[in-house]
Amino acid sequence: MGAFETEKPAKDAAVVETQSPSEDSDQPSPLRKIISVASIAAGLQFGWALQLSLLTPYVQLLGIPHKWSSLIWLCGPVSGMIVQPIVGYHSDRCTSRFGRRRPFIASGAALVAVAVFLIGYAADIGHKMGDKLEQKTPRVRAIGIFAFGFWILDVANNTLQGPCRAFLADLSAGDAKRTRVANGFFSFFMAVGNVLGYAAGSYTNLHKMFPFAMTKACDIYCANLKSCFFLSITLLLIVTVSSLWYVKDKQWSPAVNSGDEKSSSSVPFFGEIFGAFKVMQRPMWMLLIVTALNWIAWFPFLLFDTDWMGREVYGGDSGGDDRMVKLYNRGVHAGALGLMLNSIVLLFMSLGVEWIGRKVGGAKRLWGIVNFILAIGLAMTVLVSKLAAEHRKTAGQFAGPSSGVRAGALSLFAVLGIPLAITFSIPFALASIFSNSSGAGQGLSIGVLNLAIVIPQMIVSLGGGSFDALFGGGNLPVFVVGAIAAAISGVLALTVLPSPPPDAPALKSGAMGFH
Repeated sequence: MGAFETEKPAKDAAVVETQSPSEDSDQPSPLRKIISVASIAAGLQFGWALQLSLLTPYVQLLGIPHKWSSLIWLCGPVSGMIVQPIVGYHSDRCTSRFGRRRPFIASGAALVAVAVFLIGYAADIGHKMGDKLEQKTPRVRAIGIFAFGFWILDVANNTLQGPCRAFLADLSAGDAKRTRVANGFFSFFMAVGNVLGYAAGSYTNLHKMFPFAMTKACDIYCANLKSCFFLSITLLLIVTVSSLWYVKDKQWSPAVNSGDEKSSSSVPFFGEIFGAFKVMQRPMWMLLIVTALNWIAWFPFLLFDTDWMGREVYGGDSGGDDRMVKLYNRGVHAGALGLMLNSIVLLFMSLGVEWIGRKVGGAKRLWGIVNFILAIGLAMTVLVSKLAAEHRKTAGQFAGPSSGVRAGALSLFAVLGIPLAITFSIPFALASIFSNSSGAGQGLSIGVLNLAIVIPQMIVSLGGGSFDALFGGGNLPVFVVGAIAAAISGVLALTVLPSPPPDAPALKSGAMGFH
């Protein structure tokens, strides 16, 4: 079932193959090439894991209050809303001799390196520019440099991820099963990157590998963060360079003497993307609605999970005295350990998505079921927080959580790896299948789906901290909202989201099929 109205055949693009002439561009590429490109997700997700686990606490240590810390995450949705659709659109039409996707992937990796330097050295640069090092004083210059680096990092991530997924679909050549397999491998390598990133974030002595990381302006926490990013960019550059060297891209050229193509090329980008919305059919609209609700549920936890461990579970405070800050940092590192467990579960779960989907009756049913698991998990954060608070009343303010409470919190992290694996794979596979008759190109289709992800993140970033403050601070109010959104998303996935055919027709678009 197509998500967009069928375009005229004349709009199909001609593809000039830069790979071996013996390869048929209409046939899926070998699995080893798909795995090689999917491995870029490991390097990408290593850095993203560090963002999720360490940067919200770090920006509070630089002096931003908790209720305003969520605003820093506006970088992601704003850049995602603008950058990824534009990158997807232009990567569908790029005529570079290096191919359509590879120039964008390489550019994104270079931008990540620049952003990591700015974030890691924000405190040092801010101090050189005049920041005072007193604990209670916000380091305004360091915060500004950090925010600028954060924006660049999110732009770079969006420049990387969209074309990488598009490259996988190009290699799948419209084969529905190979498309789902490619998404599964991408999810698998995202899990590998998560495990590595969260493991690095949970290790408190990583800075000893890089003695120069600790400076007068950069304490142990900052030095560990800096060291983690050194490892992150090293991994990303290795997997990106090796994949782009090994897997050749397809050079695209517009169809010769195609009046429709010329007309299409004169349509401004935003006119084309809004046109895509105008002609979207019901399956894609339902997918966007379910995806948006799903991410309203996910983002509060993804943005504040380590902060929740530091505040509610361990009882620390990033703005308190030395003992409270130390307790808070212990909680943050414990949260990074929980995220590592989450990623291990995600890793194994991602390998079985295809098989489990068949057993439960299809992709949409699987997605609906795991959304209820997400809702229960988010609701359980309230119980864990209350038990931790009760323990502190008897054991003392600085006692930290009991072993049972800590085990319960870490178990929540681990269980939530199950729905996260589905969130990272099924919506993108469904978008590719539902848009099989789109002439807009797979890059643009993923860009449209990305809007259903970044708009919820913008809502959470703008309102999450203030909403929590209305109920006395902390993270629980927005977690409860997330639980409700997850439950609604589960109901809609089971009732209104159409089921794709077991073996959907080949993905054909004006820019060639992609993952």
